[in-house]
Amino acid sequence: MMKAMAAPQPVIRSVGVPREVKTAEHRVAMTPDGVRELERFGVDVLVETGAGAGASITDADYEAAGADIVPTAADAWAQDMVAKVKEPKPEEFEYLRSDLTLFTYLHLAAYPAVASALIEAGTTSVAYETVQAADGSLPLLAPMSEIAGRLAPQMGAHFLERHNGGRGVLMGGAPGVRPAKVVVRGAGNVGWNSAWIAAGMEAEVVLIDKNLDRLRFVDQIHRGRIMTAASNRGAIERALSDADLVIGAVLVAGGRAPVVVSDEMVQTMKPRAVIIDVAVDQGGCIATTRETTHEQPVFIEHDVVHYAVGNMPGAVPNSSTYALTNATLPYLLDVAVHGALGAARRDPAIAHGLNTVGGAYANSTVAEALGATSIDPLAIG
Repeated sequence: MMKAMAAPQPVIRSVGVPREVKTAEHRVAMTPDGVRELERFGVDVLVETGAGAGASITDADYEAAGADIVPTAADAWAQDMVAKVKEPKPEEFEYLRSDLTLFTYLHLAAYPAVASALIEAGTTSVAYETVQAADGSLPLLAPMSEIAGRLAPQMGAHFLERHNGGRGVLMGGAPGVRPAKVVVRGAGNVGWNSAWIAAGMEAEVVLIDKNLDRLRFVDQIHRGRIMTAASNRGAIERALSDADLVIGAVLVAGGRAPVVVSDEMVQTMKPRAVIIDVAVDQGGCIATTRETTHEQPVFIEHDVVHYAVGNMPGAVPNSSTYALTNATLPYLLDVAVHGALGAARRDPAIAHGLNTVGGAYANSTVAEALGATSIDPLAIG
């Protein structure tokens, strides 16, 4: 009788899950189900105490799945690989090192200090947002794009209320009263979800994009309930001048978001209209935005309310954690079992996800956005 072949030993033997330290960031990079899967492949998981509390996951839940609970962030960061949600903050830079693999959202084009810290430390980093499938889709960005897109009209409706600084306009209007006009710039995952939810709130919705095939798709799905417009300066100017709520939802994978709404355009908007710039974590697509936090989410510029929280899905951490980890877990397992370079050789999607390796940039789009050069990580012996 032939003996069953033993499962290969994982390249990465331990994964740390630290508590997120970004302001009001309550998501966590792994659920207890993820712990069970990693443990099944022989990978130990060490979770910083309280890491899952904001997402309603207790230390006991992790322990029951097989994780070890460790008392400090340093203990979690000391493992072969660290899984996070958001980019390292300056107080975490000391934990970066050359024998560490970091798997998280990075958005390095918008956070050059993080890029520099990773390069200086020689850390191998895999960015969720640049993992790219053969069809061009971004499977690890998609779930948070969907949640951010669905949150945007909800936040917009909140800040349109007069006592929250807005125009005092109800999204769905009332019998005999015009609803809010919502303009969404960008028809990708974020924009389509924003338009969909805004239309469900009975707002008047205009979706603007340069991709006519995408607009045809939206038009066929929503049967005219969402108005579509081809993107050009004139169309954007006309739409913004009459808008109550503008949602910026433009993405360049790995790069800085292009500015598609100028300062002059914002000045033409109605007093106390609202802007939600979902692209702010990639630099923002609206000229007047600057990143805000959940604790201080808005500011006023040109008498327009600006909401530009860089981690919008953190407002709903339970939903966001499960949506994120459903997508990231298969890739996390692949990287843990085969190592980052081994997984990249097996799967071109993960190769796209590599941002830094051995003190060099490994993604050409990221490097270009930062004014640097990149290497081919697959050429490393």
